[in-house]
Amino acid sequence: MPISPNFTSVLELSFEINFLQCYPNGKLKHTDLCNILQQTAATHAEMGGISFTEMQHHHQAWVLSRSRLEIKKMPRWRDTVVVKTWIHSLENSRSIRCLEMYLNDEKIVGCETFWAVFNTQSRRPESLALEHDHFQKFPTKATENDFKKIDIALPNSVVGNKKIVLSDIDIVNHANSVKYMEWCLDTLQPELLLKQNILEMEVNYLKEVAYNETVTIKEHKELNASIFTVSVEEKVCFAMEIKW
Repeated sequence: MPISPNFTSVLELSFEINFLQCYPNGKLKHTDLCNILQQTAATHAEMGGISFTEMQHHHQAWVLSRSRLEIKKMPRWRDTVVVKTWIHSLENSRSIRCLEMYLNDEKIVGCETFWAVFNTQSRRPESLALEHDHFQKFPTKATENDFKKIDIALPNSVVGNKKIVLSDIDIVNHANSVKYMEWCLDTLQPELLLKQNILEMEVNYLKEVAYNETVTIKEHKELNASIFTVSVEEKVCFAMEIKW
């Protein structure tokens, strides 16, 4: 698709939270929060002519490499939220995209995402083949702290195993980024998600996971934090740090 006549370098979209997106306590699930943010980023890319469809002419796609979420509070069923997004930087094969979620004009979530351009045939990173100068880049950050490399060498214990099924696979033909988070959160006691507030979520994607592979989920526990890893044959593919 060509660049939309409604394209702007900062996009704002409204979403009404529906019951399918919520925990039993009525609050938005963390995985659905990330789906909303991912949908907003995809819409902005499409409006600006750098979406999956355009990139596939060059056998390219955006893949998420790192993400940081800082959460003040979670919206609830029937709340209408506004998500704002803009590009912080885009050079060669890498881009940092910022996102913020607002409820009643109050910022409740800040998110920064680090994306890489990925060749869907060679499965390797490469420079973006499409023009993007029409996207204004903004120095404004959406989070108080920067991305970090999660320590995956800490002692941990196996908390689950998962065989990758078709519902885990996305249009790029690998496990969708939000699915890793879902697998890890599903190993927690429900009370932790229903009665405690997650304040920060840091995510590192290290290696793609394919259909029919079996992953091992491990957790390192601290007083107010957990570090999860997802591995295939002892090779860590994903790491997530949660702070309460």
